[in-house]
Amino acid sequence: MKIRSVGTWILAAVLFGFLAWALVVGYLGWTGSPGVEMPSIGFAALIFGVLMSLIVGIGLMALVFFSSRSGYDEPPKYEMPPEDVEPTDDRSGDLKSD
Repeated sequence: MKIRSVGTWILAAVLFGFLAWALVVGYLGWTGSPGVEMPSIGFAALIFGVLMSLIVGIGLMALVFFSSRSGYDEPPKYEMPPEDVEPTDDRSGDLKSD
């Protein structure tokens, strides 16, 4: 088992703290207004929005993985036939001082 560094544990603790804070704020926001009820069309819209966000996110991530694994993200390689290649001169960049 690999022992993690102190920085890793601090980072994990901070991230879990943010998660706990978001859950508490979400719970208080959901239950903080007594007498206010969400109609069934509101729940349907909420579920629809969450599902569409998941579909779009999963679809985009699938496209990223497909693109990465199929070689579309590689830089272009220009291949020229040998007859089109000009001979190079080692002194092509030198200034002439005749």
